[in-house]
Amino acid sequence: MRLLITGGAGFIGSHFTDMRLKRHPRDLVVVFDKLTYAGNPANLSQAKKNPNFKFVQGDICDRAAVDRVVKKYRIESVVNFAAETHVDRSILSPEDFAKTDVLGTQTLLEAVRKFKLRKFLQISTDEVYGSIERGAFKETDPLKPSSPYSASKAGGDLQVLAYRHTYGLPVLIARSSNNFGPRQYPEKLIPLFATNALEGKSLPLYGDGLNTRDWVYVEDNCAGLDAVLEKGALGEVYNIGGGNTRTNREITYGILKILHKPESLIKRVSDRLGHDRRYALATTKARTLGWKPQWTFAKALQHTVAWYRDNPAWWQPLKSGEYLQYYRKQYKV
Repeated sequence: MRLLITGGAGFIGSHFTDMRLKRHPRDLVVVFDKLTYAGNPANLSQAKKNPNFKFVQGDICDRAAVDRVVKKYRIESVVNFAAETHVDRSILSPEDFAKTDVLGTQTLLEAVRKFKLRKFLQISTDEVYGSIERGAFKETDPLKPSSPYSASKAGGDLQVLAYRHTYGLPVLIARSSNNFGPRQYPEKLIPLFATNALEGKSLPLYGDGLNTRDWVYVEDNCAGLDAVLEKGALGEVYNIGGGNTRTNREITYGILKILHKPESLIKRVSDRLGHDRRYALATTKARTLGWKPQWTFAKALQHTVAWYRDNPAWWQPLKSGEYLQYYRKQYKV
């Protein structure tokens, strides 16, 4: 397959790129990435060693650039990881999310239509469903996003489904739960708290700390996405989750325990605006494709925290970024 991976220099996209090159050695894999703050060329250091890997810097909102890369490399299928993804950022700058997550997705769909590509896999999120008090969301449940980020992702999903209905495009959607693992930008809960603890800084825990998420290790998620791309029925949505529901407080104490750091580092801060209480996904449909998570949560968290402990040269330069400076100033951490 001649595969275009948009947003492939980011956290999940780079892991998927590595997995795809390993599992499908005959593929040509082209990463197309704007290289915003979360797109890190260092994430592709392993992929760059493979002669079947190519990198092109570009913006999915730039129709001419998208058309050029599809035509040049005779792309057959697209996996779209390119997105603005952080809820806190979406509260500060919602227009950036609408542009990339909705209009950017629509630009890619137009390329699929124009060049008659084989498949388009949209990488989405469990947050499009909103919050659920108990049980788990199924793919048929209605969308009820509650932040500018989740609304923009829901908008992208609806574009994908509309292009399927109107034009018959060969599309798939995968909605993943909270990913974690090595190389995740240190604004998200686990890498932020792990690196703050390593630096002896406060861990700013929102509200009562009981907001609950379903966590999936990034390698398990990428294996699920690969199964959807290879075996999924066109026009369908698949949930990819780890089945590991944990509160933010549990995650925080777990990180401190692994690093042998004191609980006094925890600092309670005002809750996020519109903070969803609980996410959980039913993954029966994805499991029919022969996929299931391989990592236990405890082992994956241990491995992830150890990676941040052992790789300060990767994350220390990132923590001087503008957003994290704002975050520290707001919460005095």
